[in-house]
Amino acid sequence: MGEKTILLAMGGNSLIKDSEHLSVEDQYSAVCETAKQIAQIIQRGNRAIITHGNGPQVGFILRRSEIAQEVAQMHSVPLVSCDADTQGAIGYQIQQALDNEFRTRKMDTRAVTLITQILVDAQDPAFKNPAKPIGRFYNEKEYRLLKKVHPDWNMSED
Repeated sequence: MGEKTILLAMGGNSLIKDSEHLSVEDQYSAVCETAKQIAQIIQRGNRAIITHGNGPQVGFILRRSEIAQEVAQMHSVPLVSCDADTQGAIGYQIQQALDNEFRTRKMDTRAVTLITQILVDAQDPAFKNPAKPIGRFYNEKEYRLLKKVHPDWNMSED
């Protein structure tokens, strides 16, 4: 039995089963499946720190912002705010799913969500060739259309 602190990483892509399950509800369902496993780890006496990816989710929010600006002339949302939005939203889902699972198991524990910040060197050479794509996966037809409409986008295969 436990008393260890375990760092668990939940990938943003792991919350999306396939192209038919992209909704917030679908993602929450995936979080709930994972929460059962995490609660079991904690129930054994361990502590858990959960990090999560957000590549597809931050891309969805950024694209939604771009569409709102294009269609309704609404303000754009900077990438840093889209990232904070996903940290809060996914963190909230993890917290909610874990707290529900803790109650089901009659555990006297609670989950907490933290939003983080990091200072990045603006001169980092990685900015010239980004290695971490954001957004959803596109088929070939969608890719060609998007490249035509947004030739300045740096799109890559993942």
